[in-house]
Amino acid sequence: MDNPFNFFQRTVFPSYLGVDIGTTSIKVAEVRNGKDRPELVNYGILESSGYLARENQALQTSSLKIFESEIVDLLKTVVREMGTPTKDVVASLPLFSAFISVLDFPRMEPREIEHAIVYQAKQYVPLPLSEVALDWLKVAEFEDEKGFFHQKILLISVPQEQIKKYQAMFAAAGLTLRALEIESLSLTRIFGGDPTSTMVIDIGSRSTSVVFLEKGSLVWATQSDFGGASLTQALASSLNINPLRAEELKKERGVLGTGPSYELSTIMLPFLDVILNEVRKAQFSYGEQFPGLRKTERVVLAGGGANLLGLEQYVERALGLPTVKISPFSRFQYPAAMEPLVGELNAVMPISLGLGLKEFLS
Repeated sequence: MDNPFNFFQRTVFPSYLGVDIGTTSIKVAEVRNGKDRPELVNYGILESSGYLARENQALQTSSLKIFESEIVDLLKTVVREMGTPTKDVVASLPLFSAFISVLDFPRMEPREIEHAIVYQAKQYVPLPLSEVALDWLKVAEFEDEKGFFHQKILLISVPQEQIKKYQAMFAAAGLTLRALEIESLSLTRIFGGDPTSTMVIDIGSRSTSVVFLEKGSLVWATQSDFGGASLTQALASSLNINPLRAEELKKERGVLGTGPSYELSTIMLPFLDVILNEVRKAQFSYGEQFPGLRKTERVVLAGGGANLLGLEQYVERALGLPTVKISPFSRFQYPAAMEPLVGELNAVMPISLGLGLKEFLS
């Protein structure tokens, strides 16, 4: 099936921009071909801090509402501040912008599968097929305990209206949108075929994605409407302080749970546990849908929430799996001056950097 999210013929550009539009921030990575690896030559991050003071403020929401004018302004600002001449963009779509379903087929020829997918899509996509862009990936195949063969297909559909909004936003910002893909695919690209069975917990401000990988490839992904901002709001309410100050305290103290950080931990941990309960639900659902695959061997933390002090240790104890923070910069060459920033940027930029790899790996 031709990729419906590519809009232009493939050509070689000197560099291009991977743009990750989150619920409260925009991350941009400018990537070009390096000597040994793709090279990150520039980056920019802009956050809409208003969401800290007003809970209902975000750049986009799971109800598919997009604040186009604010996003256009932020895009113009970040590109201007980066000083980049590059105008060509590959951008991510949040998981909540897509309808994702897992289809189960017996052993079939690829052409037969394609016809069957289009037929079954009518049952799973809540819009007329003429109003969505469809794509699909074979994500697993195995025999069950009774000897029946299963091919698992991940069906991805995005409303055409949503795609047109993205095209219009980038055009208004003076940029050329070359392709779109769901953010879970961008995130997966960072792993480069790593054989470890992995669950990625991507903790954003307003939502948390849980992504399952097998042999470095996307198998399944889901999302919940709980994120790092809930911890900030809990601190602000409990301590009766400004949300901006609460965000600073959260970053300074984390959830280490000792000394002066103990009180803050007791406030935040119930909200962190809500996120982890959503992760456990995702684990259960994954096991139900993919019983023939190996059990998850490790957890990788991503998103701005992954920079919370003590989080790796807490998640490892809670889920009983080795837990590390994502390290996308290991896939790139980058200026030496960036080295002191990489530790914090690793968790923040995996999607924009994964988008940056698309041109060089596809």
